[in-house]
Amino acid sequence: MTWRKTSQALLPVKRAAVPDHYDIAPAFALDDGLIQHGFDALARALSDVACVMLDGYGGVMWDDFRHQLDGALHALGCNPVWIDMRSYLRPETEIEALIKPFLGGDDPLFGTRFTGTLADFYANLPARPALGAPLTVLYGCGAALANWNAPLVYVDVPKNEIQFRSRAGSVTNLGASAAFSPKVMYKRFYFVDWVALNAHKAELLPRLDWIVDAQRPEDPLLLSGAAFRTGLHDMTRSYCRPRPWFEPGPWGGQWIKQHIPELPQDVPNYAWSFEAIVPENGVIFESDGYLLEVSFDWLMVCDARAMLGRSVERFGVEFPIRFDFLDTFDGGNLSVQVHPHPDYIRQHFGETYTQDETYYILDCAPDAQVYLGFRADIDPEAFRAALETSISAAIPIAIEQYVNIEAAHKHDLFLIPAGTIHCSGVNNLVLEISATPYIFTFKMYDWMRLDLDGKPRPLNIERAFANLDFSRSGDRIRREFCAHPQVIASGAGWQVVHVPTHADHFYDVHRLEFDHAVTVTTDDSCHVLSLVEGSAITLETANGRRQRFAYAETFIVPAAAGSYRLINEGSAPVKVVKAFIKPEAVS
Repeated sequence: MTWRKTSQALLPVKRAAVPDHYDIAPAFALDDGLIQHGFDALARALSDVACVMLDGYGGVMWDDFRHQLDGALHALGCNPVWIDMRSYLRPETEIEALIKPFLGGDDPLFGTRFTGTLADFYANLPARPALGAPLTVLYGCGAALANWNAPLVYVDVPKNEIQFRSRAGSVTNLGASAAFSPKVMYKRFYFVDWVALNAHKAELLPRLDWIVDAQRPEDPLLLSGAAFRTGLHDMTRSYCRPRPWFEPGPWGGQWIKQHIPELPQDVPNYAWSFEAIVPENGVIFESDGYLLEVSFDWLMVCDARAMLGRSVERFGVEFPIRFDFLDTFDGGNLSVQVHPHPDYIRQHFGETYTQDETYYILDCAPDAQVYLGFRADIDPEAFRAALETSISAAIPIAIEQYVNIEAAHKHDLFLIPAGTIHCSGVNNLVLEISATPYIFTFKMYDWMRLDLDGKPRPLNIERAFANLDFSRSGDRIRREFCAHPQVIASGAGWQVVHVPTHADHFYDVHRLEFDHAVTVTTDDSCHVLSLVEGSAITLETANGRRQRFAYAETFIVPAAAGSYRLINEGSAPVKVVKAFIKPEAVS
């Protein structure tokens, strides 16, 4: 396919069968007959109206979409008039001036969150066509800004597919006439486009007449606005499992390839599985086997209070916890890195909270290690000099002379609040349980290797040293940055283990260990869970939903679910990790 660059298959239009192991296309069941398929179905929905606003996310291939829908409308005897929103964009030089303060100049990775709106990209908006005119279709990003008294259709594309398209050069950034390099495009997506587009679509949900999944250019799927809102409402009161997606990387390993055989095997590795990095994940609805994916953002727009409970006042429509896998089995060490302090990330990047992390060791080899904190004898000036010499002279560093090393074992939890130097070593499958911000990594040392494009990976010595806490060293690491689990509740065949996070973390971790079943209350807090030992469990929610989850799958139980039951489907005891917001973090 020339329009997307990846070996990963498109989400199928229809599901063939539900696997009995890890599912790469998890879906939430709707009633039968709700999802419609194809441009013919969309044309039938629009053929008897006078005008329509066809809005959508960045990454829609609008020219192709228009061409196919136009053909379907003509087949019904409808001769539409098309009005392209791109005709109303401000001149590209004006748009570049508008967004320049947010793109970080020559910085290859970082900018600052855009503070404008989608309307700022347009000079004026088209007037509503005269009554009695043929069907008029206003199409493109921001079509709803025209505020016509007309049906509203929203065309969605998952963010992983947007990135696959950007790598193939088949889409552009908002207001850009041509594609840039993928990394340049991603920076602009993250700091400008997605910020403006997310704020815009948040206003549209109550008005939507149709939602369209356009990730398959020849095979769109559509759902009525009413059914879409009902599905979101049900999900915010029972459970959801985001659709994971996977990426190779220079340090990536082989665990994910071996344990998820449905993934393409023609890549060198899989470094990441984005289990629940919800700014980039989608959720899938299923009806009659049809699989329609929308971005996770819609759930938060639908009812952030139901999702987050008492912590909604702090986080609003931002989902605060992420789960992802870092696979270094038979791979390499991650880069030696640090994440920014809260004030730093707010001042420099416009984020409202920072990238506090933990490493939960889901699996590891006997020799596995984690680099965490500094050695007791750390000399900051000598460490910086060694890093800078490594860069200038292209020579390796004996990093263990400066950075503390801890042996890794299954079910260990390593605590990495902002300011803590760290990285996973070889032969770990890390379940990263973290705050949601996910790109703010300041690398100091990357073992002299190149990225998958054969280019050096950017290092950030200056930013790293503005955030490193050198007091996190020596004996303090094992006491304060390695979790010490304690049983806090138990009964016949079950126990709850507190795996405490650092005082700086706003989230906490429990491990539910049980033979047959355990009942959990949400206590007005969202729970993010993963089966970390055992073959499968079934979730039963208070409102009657049932869903099976396999080993290593991540799922979310919203605060509004109230309570739920987990049932062991295997013969051996199971362990389920649960992350949630600390009550004191929102009091």
